[in-house]
Amino acid sequence: MPPALIKAERVQQKVKRLRGWDYVPKAKAITRTYTFPTFMASIRFVDWVAELAEAANHHPDLDIRYNQVTVTLSTHDAGGVTDNDFDLAKAIDHR
Repeated sequence: MPPALIKAERVQQKVKRLRGWDYVPKAKAITRTYTFPTFMASIRFVDWVAELAEAANHHPDLDIRYNQVTVTLSTHDAGGVTDNDFDLAKAIDHR
């Protein structure tokens, strides 16, 4: 059974507590772009996020653009944002 969806209004409130994250209602997701000094630093970050995601069994969409990585979190089987997304966002931010 998928985790419970968080209503859009509550997502908007919760995302304000996360530095740099935004809620994208159309995508039913939260997202943040991280900037690094080099391409290889971006790749190391992606590898680290992949380890966190695998341990949490919650896998984000990752978009690599040279020195920028955009992380998009949504619980696909629930059809939107859940507490799992916020938990992983917080873990990523504590790098």
